[in-house]
Amino acid sequence: MRDAELALAVLQALDEARPDAMVAVVRSQLADYLQASDIRLLLADYQLTALRAIQDPDDRVPLRGTPAGEAFVTQHPVSRPADRAGTTVYLPVSVRGDRLGVLQLTLARRPAPARLRQLSQLAAVIGYALSGATRQSDIVHRAARSQRLTLAAELQWQLLPGRGCRAPEYVVAGHLEPAYQVHADNFDWSQDEDQLVVSITDAAPDSQGASLLTTLAVTAIRNARRAGLGIADQASMADQAVYAHHQGKKYISTLLLRIDLTTGAASVVRAGSPRLLVLRDGEIHLPELSDQLPLGMFEGTDYAEEEFGVATGDRLVLVSDGIHAVRSLTRQRFGDGRLPDLLKATAGMPAGGVVRAVIDGLFAHGDLAELDDDAAVICLDWNGPAGAPSARLTHGAASRGSSRSSEPTRGLSVVPSPSSPDRRGRRGTG
Repeated sequence: MRDAELALAVLQALDEARPDAMVAVVRSQLADYLQASDIRLLLADYQLTALRAIQDPDDRVPLRGTPAGEAFVTQHPVSRPADRAGTTVYLPVSVRGDRLGVLQLTLARRPAPARLRQLSQLAAVIGYALSGATRQSDIVHRAARSQRLTLAAELQWQLLPGRGCRAPEYVVAGHLEPAYQVHADNFDWSQDEDQLVVSITDAAPDSQGASLLTTLAVTAIRNARRAGLGIADQASMADQAVYAHHQGKKYISTLLLRIDLTTGAASVVRAGSPRLLVLRDGEIHLPELSDQLPLGMFEGTDYAEEEFGVATGDRLVLVSDGIHAVRSLTRQRFGDGRLPDLLKATAGMPAGGVVRAVIDGLFAHGDLAELDDDAAVICLDWNGPAGAPSARLTHGAASRGSSRSSEPTRGLSVVPSPSSPDRRGRRGTG
């Protein structure tokens, strides 16, 4: 059977089955067409520390140090000799960069490159079916949870756009912690008409009240974005919505970043505490952004976009204050030295691996058994405009792996956006 015919046969079988029967369908189809055995569909847990079999959530595979974990983190197929005979193949299951899990199966012999491509296409088909099943059944949600979510955490995870997304121009990944008890931090992204917009939102944890505040702010930003408004007006609309409900008694911080996919021109609105770091040619840069007021602090606050250029190969990392402001036992802030060091050390790691590495580094920095505050992180790898040369642009900085000081460089050129006049009104102090 040809590759396309096999993929279509599996897709049709999955489409006709109940959502909670998809594992049985996958096993039947792969056994019949490929003579595969030991078939498992593994889902990433909420903490991004393990993969859990959808048919048996107690069957847990650590992400670190396992071939299944390697396939998930790198998003490339991995093959290993099977325990008894044949070859076990681990295939990443994702939808347009949103990493869902891993398909594991054993074949009688090591697959040739053409067969491996066929299997990868099948995994992609299963990813789309899995994504659809998530909307129609709770089986996927339950299988991915190692413990029950709090109500506040349930609200936050329902708001998320996914774990990641990709296009020829970029790769994006995000993560939230504490995964099962997160209160109020969140992230979002959307791409439309040659524009990519990503945002990170940060509210002081206040149990369920903070989660409702975040829901209001994120929904207001999305509503403005979907009406075609720029990021300064998105912030203004969310500011108005939060103030209307809370009259300045509660407010929320956000950082909105827009990138023109045709040119790499970027604009930013930072309203409150989130931070943006840029890894360029082995060095960390901190764009000197204005400190604009958090959303909802005062009535009628206006916001202004600020511009800077994104170079091919740049890695942009957005973090909430639950990451950059955490102090060690010696009172050193994570964002001042440890985080820049970590980002340089993980320069060769894919974006999806970086977001988990940041959280691991945060725990180590604070010597924490659990986090005292919510932590949200986005990692965005900029590949350059479609059709542009893939080589990195040089900007006079050290190469990857530089041993220079970990002190971030301030002064990445930022200017007010001509399309967003200076309408800041009241300004924050940082």
